[in-house]
Amino acid sequence: MPDAVSGTQNVPVTYATPQVDRGDQMGKDTFLKLLVAQMRYQDPSKPVDSSQMIAQTATFTQVEKLEQIAASSATALILQEHAAAGAMVGRHVTYTDTTGTSVTGLVSSVRLASGDGEAVAVVAGQQVQVGRITAISTTPSSGTSSSAAS
Repeated sequence: MPDAVSGTQNVPVTYATPQVDRGDQMGKDTFLKLLVAQMRYQDPSKPVDSSQMIAQTATFTQVEKLEQIAASSATALILQEHAAAGAMVGRHVTYTDTTGTSVTGLVSSVRLASGDGEAVAVVAGQQVQVGRITAISTTPSSGTSSSAAS
């Protein structure tokens, strides 16, 4: 199916995952389970200090809010990357290819990221991950070791 931004066919691209799940860190579910267990099994003759309980509840709320902020920041970053990628269309870019050579060419279209992927610019017929682009200009840059035909 043609892509709305570039009119080209979608080509599968493999991307690295930006997040790593670590089993040695507690999440909010674990924290909540510990808090409930503490309340359930406390000694009735020595109840937990109410200030401690309030502090633990506040900590839980902070963790939850931090997760919401992280999700909002991730969404904002994706939107910013889409805007930056779209602004590259019609500009000359320099990127490093898989052999380590600098290549310069004109961006004819951009395929926006989906899921955990990265936006891809089409430079002189070559699909280039936006993260590989090292320079952007309105005129062709000089001094690169290789130049792609436009």
